[in-house]
Amino acid sequence: MIVLDTHALVWWANGDTALSANASKAIEHELDGGQIVISAISAWEIAMLVQRERLVLSMDVESWLATVAQIEAVRFMPVDIEVGLKSVQLPGEFHNDPADRMIVATARKLAVSLVTRDEKIRNYPHVKTIW
Repeated sequence: MIVLDTHALVWWANGDTALSANASKAIEHELDGGQIVISAISAWEIAMLVQRERLVLSMDVESWLATVAQIEAVRFMPVDIEVGLKSVQLPGEFHNDPADRMIVATARKLAVSLVTRDEKIRNYPHVKTIW
């Protein structure tokens, strides 16, 4: 089981070469009987990026997310009370981006690695990352 950061999800789903070889390998491994968890906050981030014209998808955002959700290994995880609380109680120093905090809290709740290129997250010692 792994958690994908929003950009990793978009790059993977779109076949973008910006996804690292290690990230691709981890995702491919999970596709074979594992689980790829995506925080529901990533759906919000993607919708916001599309609305602001900072991201162009091959179809409307609702269809794109529904298509991703149909992949057998993929599971969208809601931001529940525990994740919400954990996101404001992260140990040590972490930046204030709420979406990043929710995604990190999700990975910590599940005690799994987070696939991300984000240096701020990768430098945070309280979550294991893959890139």
